[in-house]
Amino acid sequence: MRVERAIDAYLRHVAIERGLSEHTSAAYRRDLAGYAQWLDAQGIGDTDAVTADVVSAFVADRAAADPPPAASSLARLQSAVRSFHRFLAREGIATDDPTGRLRPPKAARRLPKALTIAQVEALLDASGPAAEDAAPGDLVGMRDRALLELLYATGARISEIVQLDVDDLAHGDMLRVRGKGDKERIVPIGSYARSAVDAYLTRVRPELARRGAASPRLFLGVRGAPLSRQSAWAVIRQAAERAQLSAHVSPHTLRHSFATHLLQGGADVRVVQELLGHASVATTQIYTYVSPDALRDVYVTAHPRAR
Repeated sequence: MRVERAIDAYLRHVAIERGLSEHTSAAYRRDLAGYAQWLDAQGIGDTDAVTADVVSAFVADRAAADPPPAASSLARLQSAVRSFHRFLAREGIATDDPTGRLRPPKAARRLPKALTIAQVEALLDASGPAAEDAAPGDLVGMRDRALLELLYATGARISEIVQLDVDDLAHGDMLRVRGKGDKERIVPIGSYARSAVDAYLTRVRPELARRGAASPRLFLGVRGAPLSRQSAWAVIRQAAERAQLSAHVSPHTLRHSFATHLLQGGADVRVVQELLGHASVATTQIYTYVSPDALRDVYVTAHPRAR
């Protein structure tokens, strides 16, 4: 089969049958488009002409790029190519799988960067006023405060938060979140986030909704359309700038902070796994590694000859 047709068939498979998120599907689409272009440059247009040596040459070519790609990006690229060829072999579209001996690069272990509790509070305060302090016309400030309070209270991904519907809050102090693979999980909401969201729902969202077409989405933009992931990202970046946080702050920073603060407070790692929506506890366990500062504090306090 022609490479382009095979890629189209695979992308339909991952979108419909495997239920991957739009973000993951888009990443696979970009990676495989680059793979198809590289194969075309080598004069390879049919999937049966792809051998193990061809795949190895492609990976080596990408690894030698200037500037070199991050290990995580190279690993994702290899995963996309390996999954693509396994699909072709399994469906009988190709005669064999040329990626059988392909091994992903070993990514360096990096500890997630979490904010301190004081930094999180400064970020939340900079995002917008608390419900009791908000001026009647501060629609954006109240929305942004509700957005960030909910991100930190639930540890949800930014893509999960912007896809929330109003009905997902129908469980009182619990939130229904749809994660990767369209899997649902129920996450508690603390009193601060609930207060901010309630104020947004009663004082802000009705006005925003009147400005655009009807939408079930919880968070809306100033013109009434559903808030995009990029716009939500900008809200966090602007709040971090106003809070004068020197650390790089992204939507995932709040997710990391959520998990780290729960574990520091004594939460069981498997409970945190459920709250984050991780398929494996191994993914969550990275948060259990002790920071150098914590090691130093315990050492100085406990060792008889530390001071």
